[in-house]
Parts: sequence; C-alpha cells; structure tokens
Amino acid sequence: MVRWNAGSGDGALKKWWRRQYNPPMQRISRTAIALSSLLLISAWSTGGQVPPSPQPVKTQQRGRILGIGGVFFKSANRDQTREWYSQHLGLADKGAGATLPWREHDDPQKEHVTVWTVFPATTNYFPATQPFMINYIVDDLDALLDRLKQEGVKIDDKRMKESYGSFAWIYDADGNKIELWQPPSAKP
Repeated sequence: MVRWNAGSGDGALKKWWRRQYNPPMQRISRTAIALSSLLLISAWSTGGQVPPSPQPVKTQQRGRILGIGGVFFKSANRDQTREWYSQHLGLADKGAGATLPWREHDDPQKEHVTVWTVFPATTNYFPATQPFMINYIVDDLDALLDRLKQEGVKIDDKRMKESYGSFAWIYDADGNKIELWQPPSAKP
C-alpha cells in the first residue's frame, strides 16, 4: 500500500496520480475515487452480484398519511398575494392552485401533487378562525376514518367524492379543521 504524507519527497508521484486518476477537467475528489474503488472491489468479490439491501418489513396498516396534498390559506388581497407568490417564488396560482409534483419515497413509481392555493379571506371552506388548512393525502380514507372514530377523533359528517378523489374532514385537539384526501390512484 502506498502512503503519502504532506512532507514526503514524492511530489512527482502525487502529480502523476492526480493526472492519471483525477484529470483537471473532472475534478473528482480522492474520496470519491476511493469509495468507487471500494464499490468495484466489493462487486468483483461477489462475482459481480450486488447483494440486495435489506428491506424493512412493511407491517403498516391501511389508512395512513402519504404526504401533504395541499396547503390552503386565506388572504384579504387574494389576487395581490397570488401575484406576489408567482413573481417572487414561482408559485403560479391562476385560480386552481399551483401544483408541486412529488413521488413516494417507498414507491417512487407513485406520483402525487401538493396543491398550494390562496383562498379569499371570506371563504367558508375552512373556519373563519383558522387562517390556513392542511390537506393530507391518505392511502385508504375509510380505513383511516374508522380508526380515528375508534380513537375518539372529531370527524366532520360531510364527505365529498369527485373525479379527482374522495374527501373528509377531521379536527385536531385545538379544533383546527384538517382535510383528508384519497386520490383515485390511492385506492386500496
């Protein structure tokens, strides 16, 4: 094994090493080269087969939150607020909300969107005392509502079924209204 230390007289060897394995155009760090070498040695020692990484056993029940489906808030100057967010942050809400696409961590093939939108200050879509409302994407709305009912969570009687999914509302310990959304693609 070759060892280099900063005070040794092998400067020519170091320069040769850099030119051979780290050309100036690529700027690859020695750490990256070392890690890549270890991966290649590991793959070679296992006959080219990369051992599968251990996968956690999924024991989660249906009726769980998958992600944030929407962030809704009120503004007294809705159009001006929409314009500000569009101009400065790139969130272009022309009336149906801005959509932010994402994929599930455990299943990257599953695509979702988070909807961001500004409601007028006078909206009754969520309580007047509540300046914003979060919408959570769920995998099984009925299973979640059944479990929440057993746990004593306050559940709104209203339900909504649209072509873009099913909706229900619950209230947290502070009385904040929360929207639950099961997209058609999340059906069990």
